[in-house]
Amino acid sequence: SGTRLWLDSVDPDLIVKNKALGATGATSNPIIISDLIKTGRFDETLAGFFEQGFDDEAAAWSMTDYLVEAAQAAFREVWQATAGNDGYVSFELDPLLEDAELAPPMDERIARYVELGKQWSAGHENRMIKVPATEAGLAALEQLAAAGLTLNVTLIFSERQYLAARDAVWRGRQKHGHMEKFKSVYSIFVSRVDVWAEKNVDLSPAARGMVGLVNVKRLWRENQDFWEGKGLKLDQEIIFASTGAKLAGQAPDFYIEALAGSDIQTNPPATNDAVEATGKTYTRQVDQLPAQPVLDEIDQKLDIQKMEQDLMTEGTAKFADPHKQLLGMIAAKRKALTASR
Repeated sequence: SGTRLWLDSVDPDLIVKNKALGATGATSNPIIISDLIKTGRFDETLAGFFEQGFDDEAAAWSMTDYLVEAAQAAFREVWQATAGNDGYVSFELDPLLEDAELAPPMDERIARYVELGKQWSAGHENRMIKVPATEAGLAALEQLAAAGLTLNVTLIFSERQYLAARDAVWRGRQKHGHMEKFKSVYSIFVSRVDVWAEKNVDLSPAARGMVGLVNVKRLWRENQDFWEGKGLKLDQEIIFASTGAKLAGQAPDFYIEALAGSDIQTNPPATNDAVEATGKTYTRQVDQLPAQPVLDEIDQKLDIQKMEQDLMTEGTAKFADPHKQLLGMIAAKRKALTASR
């Protein structure tokens, strides 16, 4: 249909399985890394980090780097075959920079995003640095793009965030020059918007479950229009993120079908399994909006500013809290592995 799939995991076994079915990239976050460590499959690797004297924080990031790099190796052939347009794996920067309790002051946060982005991208051709569309993250983008980094701006819920991210990345890249390798993606979250709307907006049956799709399809069109005519070699794309069905009565492939036809989807493994089980062939729907009365109702009832604020508070916590749990798990693993040796 024109859609490309990036697996929402860096599990080596899932990468083999999904790559065989057509996946062309992957993404990571603290929850994914934590879940992989839980399995015990990487205890030997962790033990090696401990033996090198790494503290829990260093071990967590070394494990993330190790798993992302392995995923990059799996998709490098895609990256080469597409001359850098596909085959990427996303590496997320420190979620604790946005933690409600631990976050440093704004200026320090911005500087840290720039420092970490440069650190974790160095020497990696098909690694994307994932930066959240928080105020500090957005403020760091121009410097990161000017340094030539390949960026995935994540946790985008609103047009305000998308425009701020896109324009900062474009300004920065123009300062950098060398447009032949310029690649950027903008991760717009979909189902989380519908979960929020279900709780906060009184919608008719026709509009229920449509807010996330209308929001992301409009941003997709805006993105298409902006980059068209810029003469760039590589595509600057939307990632359709948070594509697992979450509302009662939704088919497992609800978002996959509605967004088919362009750009990239990062689907959870369970959603991919559900899609594979349907045996369906998907056709282009990404450029099709609901009927005008549905659009009018959403525009009239939706408080976009409140939606963005609520979902960003929830979203940053969903990354920061698992990172704290990851550090706790590594501390427990250290104790267990040390005792067994």
